[in-house]
Amino acid sequence: MKLNKKTAEFFIPDQTEVMTAIKKTTHMSIAAHQDDIEIMAYDGILQCFGKEDQSFFGVVVTSGSGSARDSLYKNYTDQEMINVRRLEQKKAAYIGEFGALALLDYPSAETKDPKNTEIIDELAELIKLANPEILYTHNLADKHDTHIGVTTKVIKAIRKLPANLRPKKVYGCEVWRDLDWMLDDEKVIFDVSGHPNLAQALVEVFDSQIIGGKRYDLATTGRRVAHATYSTSHAVDKATALIFAMDLTPLVTDINLDIKTYVLEYIERFKQDVSNRIQKML
Repeated sequence: MKLNKKTAEFFIPDQTEVMTAIKKTTHMSIAAHQDDIEIMAYDGILQCFGKEDQSFFGVVVTSGSGSARDSLYKNYTDQEMINVRRLEQKKAAYIGEFGALALLDYPSAETKDPKNTEIIDELAELIKLANPEILYTHNLADKHDTHIGVTTKVIKAIRKLPANLRPKKVYGCEVWRDLDWMLDDEKVIFDVSGHPNLAQALVEVFDSQIIGGKRYDLATTGRRVAHATYSTSHAVDKATALIFAMDLTPLVTDINLDIKTYVLEYIERFKQDVSNRIQKML
């Protein structure tokens, strides 16, 4: 497969032939930026780590040119930041034993353009080739516009595929807004307690972000630990790290479901739950 952008590329950590590596995929993540995969889709990485019969395929849609920068990277040009973030993402793919990585190199503006179908078509082709059982992307209540742009395009891409080529499960995961607010029985809960050293290393490798003024390493670990402790009030902790996700599968099994209405209904149910709890005490 030839990727659309001249600067886009595949990276295969174990140097397997590209199509062979992609076709081994069982778990796939499509994310907006370098390091989003490691923050939101660690469950998929963990499920495949050290396994012969499972393989993780990461796709990063944007180039990362708009990254915040400070310290060593303070005076880097956009192109220099693109080069640094690309290298960091490859390091993470190697550490996490990804089966394959695709760096699509789109500007963020293109992901946020609802009229841009080029990205949708390319994602559809990648998903078709990989044919993953599980796909992780951003949740629809995320507060980063580029993340929402990617997620809506992922949903549209999957909807273009025949039913038998769509992932069995599609999950919207946490980066720029967590999902603690969702009703407990509606959360998808991933126990990611395993390999805490790996979890830490995967985020810490993005030095340009951490030393550049964003402590994603501490924030990511802290959120997972907090979820594990605060997930239930009347029982001892059964996990040391949890990630929450929104189930987006209905949006790709029923292509007539309205995307905006789907997520707003989660919010309405949360609103009603808050109202009911207060009303009982009045």
